[in-house]
Amino acid sequence: MDVSDLLTETYDRLPELVRAAVDGLSPEQLRHEPGPSTNSIGWLVWHLTRVQDHHVADLLDAEQIWVSGDWAGRFGLTADADDTGYGHSPAQVAAVRPESAQALIDYYETVASRTGSFLAGLRPADLDRVVDEAWDPPVTLGVRLVSVAQDDLQHVGQAAYVRGLIEAD
Repeated sequence: MDVSDLLTETYDRLPELVRAAVDGLSPEQLRHEPGPSTNSIGWLVWHLTRVQDHHVADLLDAEQIWVSGDWAGRFGLTADADDTGYGHSPAQVAAVRPESAQALIDYYETVASRTGSFLAGLRPADLDRVVDEAWDPPVTLGVRLVSVAQDDLQHVGQAAYVRGLIEAD
């Protein structure tokens, strides 16, 4: 298996996991926080999608999908390209209000489609390219793609867990 196939296989698992975490939930369930200062399913899936959108757009030197359409309006937010949810306060978490599960699915699938196209064209040597010199050591494309996948997988697992809590009530 070449590296492009490996990364594609990893990222191609996410849309089904995102759909399973949110499909059929009401807006109220998507906004449910299981405890004080915790993250809702809607916030978790929004955040993991924002991180992928933000980072892949940067790798492509392209505009984020978030700011190129009416995505923000579907979440009760403004189209701030810098807002990925990182460091959000409880009030900011609560402000993420997806209009529906479908809004989360649609945004994720749109971002995932662009990511898949990007991954399909990768060659092994591409992964060594430095994409962020703000870190020591500098971050390569390969490390950035693994980091995004890890973040997305972690948060979609958390969303599935919160869904289980909601359904158990």
